[in-house]
Amino acid sequence: MRIRNWLVVGLSGLVLAACQTPQQAPAASAGDRPHNVIIFVGDGMRYGSVNATDAPALYELKTQGVDFANSHSLFPTVTTVNASAIATGHYIGDTGNFGNSFYVGASRLAAIEDPTGIRALNQQYGGNYLSERSLIAAAHAKGYSTAVVGKTGPAGVQDATLAGGIVVDEATGTAEGLPLPADVIQAMAAAGLPASAPKRAMPATATVDWLVKTATDVMLPRFKAADKPFVMLFWCPDPDATQHGQKDVPGSVTPGVNGPTSKAAVANASSALARIRAALKAQGLEATTDIFVTADHGFSTVNRSVGGPDLPLGFLASDLSKELGQKLWTTGATPAEVTAAKPLTGGSAIIGADASRPQVVFASNGGAQLIYLPDPATAKTLAPKVVNFLTTQAYTGGIFIDQATYGEQPGALDMKDVRLIGSAKTPKPAIVLSFRSIESGCGSEMCSTLITDSNYQTGQGTHGSLGRGETRNFMAAIGPDFKAGFVNTAPISNADIAPTLAHILKVDLGGVGKLKGRVIAEALKGGADAKPASQTKRSKPAANGFATILNLQKVGDAEYFDAAGAAGRAVGLKP
Repeated sequence: MRIRNWLVVGLSGLVLAACQTPQQAPAASAGDRPHNVIIFVGDGMRYGSVNATDAPALYELKTQGVDFANSHSLFPTVTTVNASAIATGHYIGDTGNFGNSFYVGASRLAAIEDPTGIRALNQQYGGNYLSERSLIAAAHAKGYSTAVVGKTGPAGVQDATLAGGIVVDEATGTAEGLPLPADVIQAMAAAGLPASAPKRAMPATATVDWLVKTATDVMLPRFKAADKPFVMLFWCPDPDATQHGQKDVPGSVTPGVNGPTSKAAVANASSALARIRAALKAQGLEATTDIFVTADHGFSTVNRSVGGPDLPLGFLASDLSKELGQKLWTTGATPAEVTAAKPLTGGSAIIGADASRPQVVFASNGGAQLIYLPDPATAKTLAPKVVNFLTTQAYTGGIFIDQATYGEQPGALDMKDVRLIGSAKTPKPAIVLSFRSIESGCGSEMCSTLITDSNYQTGQGTHGSLGRGETRNFMAAIGPDFKAGFVNTAPISNADIAPTLAHILKVDLGGVGKLKGRVIAEALKGGADAKPASQTKRSKPAANGFATILNLQKVGDAEYFDAAGAAGRAVGLKP
């Protein structure tokens, strides 16, 4: 571990001690009343984006509190995947939230970046598609004040049953939005807030301002008046929304997501945090509130070429359909056959003679592809063919397969190796592909570029793969239960947030599955240092020598995935 000197930012030493289990974690706080908790998510915030110039409030918080210098997103490194981990403290094999878009049967993909999609999934899977209990739901059930404010989609995932506390997001005030208590609606009107959020721009300043005012002028005064512990999650749409859409230099990977528009979005998120902290102080709540800051994932710059012409939209499904000699279809309620006149407009697709009986289903998730083999009559024959095909493609980074069902396949690691197989209710993919990422010249993950089967263009931003540019997210914490001026070099991930804060709040998350994160005891006052270990896994090689390699770290039973892919095909990979 590293500890900052309060006067000079530097290293004061590295101390290794026995790893502390959740049962050994220090007491959360003195007295009977737990402290309040705010989780602040800066969507798509990279660790390297936070500095004193571009993100002063975020930089100040990590400098004064705990700087999680060895942070991790979960794979696939997309928003709702990590939202489910932040919410529940479980890895994705348990939550079943395999992507922003994933297959749920009947040729249908679930798109859960809106409340309507979450409602539909809950209806299909017994009222809670995640299976696991969220921190917000557990705190609400114990009588704490709770609220979620922020980006539509991941905000709803925080209380997946949509029946607990207050959820205010970008769908509020529309037909898709969740109902709010009358007093909240009145308080928003009294604060001069429109009934619904302004549409996003780049950066999403007006949208973020509306969300911040909801948190500072409505929720915090409400919590103060209730006079009991509270939990609030604030999910800031920037910098993600702007990094995706920016076009500072179209068609060029430089500056990509390191340009002025993206930096303005980083500043936007930092300003949002500053305003929330100022409001806490004004309400007299600063001394009794812990703030945990995270990002759902890092970011890469889109690169649509692997040493040749730009790849067309839907290139993976198109290539595989030709390899298998089968028809290609769009997804949706009424699939249509793909032709030269009606090409794919993204990476999601169906392969099969009849779209109502798909042989292969692709769910596109930026830098990752979920590949399903729904027909039991053909799945075991297709699986090795698909894996073998993927090992021959220049755009492939790493491959993971459900070995319990399809056996060990040369070139692919087991999906268990990245904790994608557990107790999930939703259908699990047969194969998960991480696309190739390439470092573009600055010598770090801040210059990661990524092949992606989506409609973003070269020079814009995306994420989803197991390159270190996307697995390294920004994480920090401050408050009465956390150490001050402490740099934690032990690995942590988004799956560790809920267990740590549940410990502080003295609430029981319970749980169906066993793929759980840990209490980050070393970051809490009185907590002993963690003792991490590093490991590398390697698949059997394919006929052409392709092998998927995975770099990971461990603390106790918790696992942290740095990078994965074939040698030279994932930023940050150490073969």
